[in-house]
Amino acid sequence: MRYVIFSIFVLVYSISAYCAEILIKPVVVADSVTGMPLPSASVFDCKGNVVGICDPRGKMPYIPANSYPVVVRYLGYQERIVESSGTDTIFLQEIRTELPEVVIESRQQKILHLLAYVREYSTLSTCSDTVFLFREKMVDYMVPQDRKIRFRGWAAPRVLKSKSYYRFTDKYGNDSVSAVCNHHFSWSDWVGLPPASVVPERLRTLENGTDTLRGKYSPTELWIRNGDKVTVDVDVLADSVSRRWVPGLSMFFRSYLDFENFRIRFNYDNIIDDTILSTDLTGYSFSIESNGRGHNMFRFNRYDEPFFVNTYAEIYIADKEFITVKEAKKWERLQLDNDAFEIFEPAGVPELQASVVNLVDRVNGIDNDKVRQELAPDRRLAGRHLIKQNMGQRVLQLLKTLTGISQIQSQRHQKKQWKDFSAKQKKEFRTKRFEENGISDGDQQ
Repeated sequence: MRYVIFSIFVLVYSISAYCAEILIKPVVVADSVTGMPLPSASVFDCKGNVVGICDPRGKMPYIPANSYPVVVRYLGYQERIVESSGTDTIFLQEIRTELPEVVIESRQQKILHLLAYVREYSTLSTCSDTVFLFREKMVDYMVPQDRKIRFRGWAAPRVLKSKSYYRFTDKYGNDSVSAVCNHHFSWSDWVGLPPASVVPERLRTLENGTDTLRGKYSPTELWIRNGDKVTVDVDVLADSVSRRWVPGLSMFFRSYLDFENFRIRFNYDNIIDDTILSTDLTGYSFSIESNGRGHNMFRFNRYDEPFFVNTYAEIYIADKEFITVKEAKKWERLQLDNDAFEIFEPAGVPELQASVVNLVDRVNGIDNDKVRQELAPDRRLAGRHLIKQNMGQRVLQLLKTLTGISQIQSQRHQKKQWKDFSAKQKKEFRTKRFEENGISDGDQQ
């Protein structure tokens, strides 16, 4: 009997899903010239939030009516504003911008230095509060081209200059803005340059075409070739092998974090042979949705309240050059985020949405001097009070360190602090819930 009921349920569900698919026509994002679907195109709502990305066939996700007009964006294409949901196909026009070819002037110039402009949109959401972040950055990368060189460089984006704009919204719709936030929840600092890869065999002899590499659960890599331009769209969660495209995030995959979505797209130009390298990269974009963002943020607002992080970023390579090891070491020793660097937009970067421009204007309009004067000073930082250790105390401290006693004491102290913090959060959460329900202190007992 249970089997019959279950079969009927599955049949009804399948029929309803089929009818819904017929009644609701999918909206596809495609290239205006070739008509080829554009996978992983990003969709922004009228408030500037990322509300979804297209699937590998270019089909847009469901967008609520109150989110329109929406902006469809795809790196390397002009963005498109869609006023309503009555469109079957959204065509995007490719932007014809190319970086100058990199020329090696000397055999000593064996370090590739890339300068890039980053634009990111991140959201931290809980059951009651939302923090929206718009950030612009200038970053650089240093990639040695010879393994014999005693200079490691860096493939992760190093921030040269950064400007952040936060909007805090509570459950009642009240909001406030700021240029700072006590929590770092963005993913953009962890996604860097991809490793060198070989073009699939099927595309090596084709002028134009696509090739799909399947992972363990679903398609993991979609390669698109258009002349000397190559695009790689990667679903990082489709297979563990796909994690090679984001080596900087390997430690997060080994932790307890749950990634709901992780897609990244790389654009290459001037591809001549069968290998794509960092010298050919013109930009990349990615979208990450995760349940949580590290142990330190697990108690962001309320006790045991889940929170979700969504980061979408676009990285535009602004300049690239080969330099010597001596010049690279000078770059490495630079003082970062100072007045010597400025943020500038390369060609092909789309205009900001009106809601984001409004956020930027509100943050820039804050009187920082007035805010700083209203802050109460931390008395713990006033004065200089030092306690010097004698020889016996130093020897005892050294013995504790060598035997591991100091580490054990530190772990116990950390656990006690965490236990006290959790108990405090429980009590505050319980008291606040009682107050919202109109229960007095006497009734709580």
